[in-house]
Parts: sequence; structure tokens; C-alpha cells
Amino acid sequence: MPLQCPPNPDRKAPVNPSGISRRDLLKQMGYLSLALATPASTFPENRSPVTFSDVAAQAGITFRHDNAASAEKYLIETMGSGCGWIDYDQNGLLDLYLVNGAATRVYTPRKPLRSALYHNNGDGTFTDVTDKAGVGAEGLFGMGVAVGDYDNDGFPDLLVLGYGRCILYHNNRDGTFTDVTARAGVQNSGLWASSAAWFDYDNDGKLDLVIANYVDWSPERNFYCGDRGPGMRSYCHPDDFHGQPPALYHNNGDGTFTDVSKSSGVGLKGGNGLGVVTFDYDNDGWQDIFIANDHMPNFLFHNNRDGTFREVGYLAGVAVSADGQFEAGMGTDAADTTGSGRLDLIVGHLDMQLARVYQNMGDQTFEDATLRSKLSYSTYHMSTFGARFMDYDNDGWRDVFLANGHVLDNIERYHADTKYAEPKMMFRNTGRGIFENVSDQLGPDFQLPRVSRGAAIGDFDNDGDLDILINNCGQAPQLLRNDGGNANHWLEIFLIGTKSNRDGVGARVKVTAGDFVLYEQRKGGMSYQSAQDPRLHFGLGQRSNVDSIEILWPSGSTT
Repeated sequence: MPLQCPPNPDRKAPVNPSGISRRDLLKQMGYLSLALATPASTFPENRSPVTFSDVAAQAGITFRHDNAASAEKYLIETMGSGCGWIDYDQNGLLDLYLVNGAATRVYTPRKPLRSALYHNNGDGTFTDVTDKAGVGAEGLFGMGVAVGDYDNDGFPDLLVLGYGRCILYHNNRDGTFTDVTARAGVQNSGLWASSAAWFDYDNDGKLDLVIANYVDWSPERNFYCGDRGPGMRSYCHPDDFHGQPPALYHNNGDGTFTDVSKSSGVGLKGGNGLGVVTFDYDNDGWQDIFIANDHMPNFLFHNNRDGTFREVGYLAGVAVSADGQFEAGMGTDAADTTGSGRLDLIVGHLDMQLARVYQNMGDQTFEDATLRSKLSYSTYHMSTFGARFMDYDNDGWRDVFLANGHVLDNIERYHADTKYAEPKMMFRNTGRGIFENVSDQLGPDFQLPRVSRGAAIGDFDNDGDLDILINNCGQAPQLLRNDGGNANHWLEIFLIGTKSNRDGVGARVKVTAGDFVLYEQRKGGMSYQSAQDPRLHFGLGQRSNVDSIEILWPSGSTT
């Protein structure tokens, strides 16, 4: 039955519960109380089988990623590209974007390469509208994509990140985009941009931009790495190059940005940044920045609430593993996995390491809970790029999805038990942050080995369960449709801010359904080089009623 909510000071649209279609989804946010409720010790659930079917081909997605592979082993060839969800025409259907490589000094493709925008037709198929939309990013060796409505006009804009520069496409609200990079001042010139997050770090109602930059590789510094001999040359290690500092751009509110990387404290130190997520880890109402660094300590930038940040990765316990080792940080995400109301972290790593779970202890520190969570050694032979928390079976607990693929295309010459193409992995949260490996239960398409990089989670068919888009390095992408996850009840919330940034990034949400309490935040970034469904998704198990939705907006308003 309809849930009635009082008027929202941040947004005056009515609030209606969902479970049917995107048009009926909530258009409001909820207040996340700092007084944490305790969820039920067990959660009634429907364990109907869930499978993931690759529907990319039948959906009309003909894109194929080209990584410009060459005998010279340029480092940019193996890092792959991201993908993203963007409802660019605001018709309630998620469209998708796939990032591509480009020609290099030593590689000329048969035809010019471009990234691609596909329009969701609403019937399970997509149409390539790249040319019409003008978002092909031709000539850019693309890495990541980030989606955000930076000018608060109600239509999401598109940032494509790449080696040497970035491109910002402004949404013209008529199905086309305009390249406004030069005017906006977010070229990120001379840097290798990997992942980015749109977020409002000063809570002024405008989306700012943080970019995780990688290393200072160039064709002129393309060293020979690996053993000498036929087929033995390998891609170089990031330690062979200097790291590049992250970049932070402040939104001036007039279509331009100011580079505040150094003055904010974010860009004072070089890093090997690959993944980024912005979230409020200490629930103080201000978004913080976590950056996963490749083979060096991770960064956690605490928001000082005065326009500056301080790096607290070591103090918070997320810079290195429990045994003090820094690892090959790649994809990352944050979510409440234990029902505490605090957001934990997942970080993907290279093989012979472990995908790490850092549990938020509530005192501005995290604890390496990888072994306790039982993810442990299941990921030891995997190299994880795309990493997301997602409730794939709608039982109310955040599960872990990992998109894997090694960085060395000849890895089997060095490690016979390690493969270049690797299967996906899913870990089901059995309650309070304890995970069970269910990868072999989700159908043959889910287990197919691929060289996976970017991964984006979204409900593209609006049926209430979460689907997965993956961009595979040098291969065709996969669109894994979730079949069966909506056997349990669900709620999706689409945030629209007025005093706050229109995307509602930074809003904290609490959903109460009987004795079960769910917490989520509208985060920035996530995964690896990819853009996620902007809606907040809550599995409800067999509970069909939501008792309350509470919201704390970044503006300070509550609903």
C-alpha cells in the first residue's frame, strides 16, 4: 500500500513506493539516522535460483573493445576500459556507454576506433546512437567513464577519461552532447586518468570531480620487461614508473571548474590510482575519498569540512593489508555489509593476493576482515578489476561481485595455474558480512572466462533485480541479465536534489521494513573505470511492506 511521507524541504515531489516500474519508483530520498538500529538476526528469504544470462548479442550490442595490442607491450594496452549506465534522455530507461582504445604509434586499426553509446529501447534491445549523440571520443585512448549532472539541469553529463586527457560531454537535452572540455577546464592534460567520481565535497549543491590518475608511462619510456625469448616479453610493472597524483576540480557553478588538487591536499602526493569511491565513512555529513592504488598504499582522504582533505589511509587501517603489505589495488566499492549503518570497503587485487574487505569499526578506523568474512583464499588466483557490492538476490544483504582478468596476456608461461581470461565471482552475504562463494551456481554465462576490466551494475530492464555490464579487454562486452533475483521484494529509490546537488550524491538513506533496517548512501565513483545505476537499490526478502524511509541530504535537510 502507498507509503505517505511529509513534504521534503529538499524536493517537493510526492513519494510513492515502488516494486513495479521505473516510472513508479521513489523520487525522494530518506534520512539516515545516526542512531543505528539492529537488524533481525536472520532474514526470511526466498532462495529461488538466480542465473545470469549474457544477452549482449541478442540485445543488439555489436561493440568490441580494441586494446591496440602490439608486440611492444604498451602498458595502456592491458589496463582495459570501463563502461557505464546513463539515462541520457531521462525516459526512465538506463542506456549504456562502452569505452574503447585508440590507434597508437605501433598499432593502426582496420577502421578508426570509438567509444559507443547505446540507447535502451525498452524491449530488451539497444540501438547504437553514438554518431547522433556525438560522444565517440575518437582519438582518445579511453580508460574510464563517469556520469553526473554537473550543471543541475536534470540531464546527466558524460566524462570520458583516458591516457593524456579527458573529454567532458555536456548533455544538450535533445539526444545530443557537446564537447565542453576546454571551457570547463577538466582536460587533466598530460595525466593518465583511470577512474573518476562526481561528488559534492563542500556541500554547496554542485558536483565536483575527483580523478584517480595512474602512472607516468609514455611510448618514449616503454621499457622491455619480462624474460628474453619468443613470446616472453611482458607488460611492465607500475613500479617501473612514477605515480601521478589524484586531481580534484571544484565546480564554480558557471560551467567551469577550478583545479584545487594541491590546495585541497588531494594532489600533493603521487599515487598509482585505479579505483575510486567517494562516501561518508564516519557519518559526519561530508563525503570522503578512497582511492585504490596499484602496488602502493591506498589513499583515504578525510574531508576536513573546510575545502581541504587529510590523507589518513594508514591511520584508518585501509592503506595496506592486515599483515602490512600494500597490494595491487584496482576496483573498489563501499557498502554496509553487516547491518551496522557504517560503510565497509572492498578492494580488488592481483593474483597471489586477496580481494580485501575492510570492515568499518565506527571509530574512524577499519579492520581487515577478509579472512573473517570468508572471502579469504577464493580470490588468490584471480586478478580483480571491477568490484561492486550488490544485492543480487534481493535478500537484503549486500553481496560481492568481482570481474576478473589477468594483466599479462602470457601469464601462463610464468604461472601455469594462472590464466589471462578468468571467470567472474559472486559471494553471497549470508548475514552480517559473512560471505559464501556462489559463483558456480549462477549459470554457465557467468562462469565464462574473460579478460574483464570495467563493471557497472544496474537494473536495465526495470524488473527489480540488478544486472551487470562488463567491458572486456580486447573482447566483446557482456550484459549479464539477472533472472530470478526479483523473486524477492525490492525497492529502488531515485534521488533528485534541489538544495543539494540534483543527483543527490552524498545523501544517506535508511529504509525500515519490520525488524529489518537497511542503510545506503548515494556514492560517487565505484568499481573500476565505470559508472553505476544512479538509483539506490534495496532488497527486501519476503517483506512486502516498507514502514519508513528516512533521508539526510548533503544540504542538511532531512525527510
